[in-house]
Amino acid sequence: MIGRISDPRGERAGGLIYYLFGPGRREEHTDPHLVTGWRHPAELEPPLRCDGRRDFRRLIGLLQQPHAALGPRGFGRPVWHCAVRAAPEDRMLSDDEWAQIAGDVMHRTGLAPRGQEDDAVRWVAVRHGGDHIHVVAMLARQDGARPRLSNERYRVREACRAAEERYGLRRTAPGDRTADKRPTRAESEKARRRSWQEAPRVTLKRAVSTAAAAAADEREFFARLADAGVLVRKRLSTRNPGEVTGYAVAVPHDTTGTGGPVWYGGGKLAADLTLPRLRHRWHAASTGPGERLTAPDRNAIWEHAARTAADAAAQIRHLAASDPAAAADAAWAAASTLHAAGAALRSRVIRQAADSFDRAARSPYGRIPRPTPTGNRLRQAARLLSATVFAGNDSAHAQIMLIIRLADLIEAVADLRQAQRHGAQAAAARRAAERMHAARAACASPAPDRPATTPTAAERIRLDFPFPPGPLRPGPDPPTPARRPSQPAPRPARNSRPRPRGPTC
Repeated sequence: MIGRISDPRGERAGGLIYYLFGPGRREEHTDPHLVTGWRHPAELEPPLRCDGRRDFRRLIGLLQQPHAALGPRGFGRPVWHCAVRAAPEDRMLSDDEWAQIAGDVMHRTGLAPRGQEDDAVRWVAVRHGGDHIHVVAMLARQDGARPRLSNERYRVREACRAAEERYGLRRTAPGDRTADKRPTRAESEKARRRSWQEAPRVTLKRAVSTAAAAAADEREFFARLADAGVLVRKRLSTRNPGEVTGYAVAVPHDTTGTGGPVWYGGGKLAADLTLPRLRHRWHAASTGPGERLTAPDRNAIWEHAARTAADAAAQIRHLAASDPAAAADAAWAAASTLHAAGAALRSRVIRQAADSFDRAARSPYGRIPRPTPTGNRLRQAARLLSATVFAGNDSAHAQIMLIIRLADLIEAVADLRQAQRHGAQAAAARRAAERMHAARAACASPAPDRPATTPTAAERIRLDFPFPPGPLRPGPDPPTPARRPSQPAPRPARNSRPRPRGPTC
């Protein structure tokens, strides 16, 4: 069972109530009705008018009364909305069972504790489908106070797991705070309108993770971000003006309505990308510039990274049975090696595998694992990989062997998370392993020779940020001129063969 709180909150309860009782966007709502609320549903159910439509004025007025009484002390967005959905294979729950689940959600979040029905917030639960309900509450207590919201999403997660246990539903993994910060609906819609392959948040997270894996200190980290075409804004301390306490990043093509960049702090991208946590894992060791490495040097790096990954996989499997906590640092460092390998091989598939693996690499609840020799060796291998420049004369066997060893390392982490009963992290690691096997198959297939040249800054931006170039301010697409029926269609140029573009793995 999954509970999802809408973000941002709403301003008016009337619009949401009308939608929940309406036919839906695709006529998917069936038999909408109240299952529970701060009063008995029979007292709150909207009556039918003479024309057959419902009259929502009384219900909406009752919901908004406490908020209106607060006046200027109330929230600007007081409508709290949470959708609770069961798995498709679960049995059909009754209205009474859904009512108990909704009451438990409101009790655990502290919005309407049991026994405080006349003092807490006013709320209702609407059911217009067989497998889910919608809980709507106004964030204003009836005793004239503002409710407190503290870790509401985790409390909803606890209520869902309690319902799974009580009614024998499909079990889901507990919330361990290892999931990424997903793009909001507004960010996803913006990416769709502008025909971007992914939301800027996803692209920036990958760029910051790759730069952090390749850097040995803070100075090199910011330099690599700037070299990759990422806009960086440092946050300075108010007490010590010269001290950097944080940072924010942006992509050039993602702008606001006024033309300024949309900034994302490191902590908004992922829990382990804040500047204090990045400083914790950086070490003083660094490698030389990759442009000076010869082909034998690069092949030696591929082989060294493969051996390091194999040793780490064996160490994680050994510790999974005896001391799983001791393998946390190696699992965390494996993410850095994977990001560095994706950048060194210029493989979009490996980069996607690194994105999937990030959740499996993190320790639950944002803990920083104790450094271990195995984890330090993996981080050193990541820096060596970031120092290489991919060339056509590199050994394909060494690269394929590295991909195989990394896939085995990811599978070892999947077994570790499964032994720890972290199902979501184990599933993320398995998805990453599947992508690595796909990358191995692609690299093993015949491919045209790649140019042995160093990528320019423009090429790096194109590889890291798959956004089409365009104006900073969003605007409508230019109209396409219509072709007259008598005008012949343009003929393709002769002897025009498609040029190979990008990597094949």
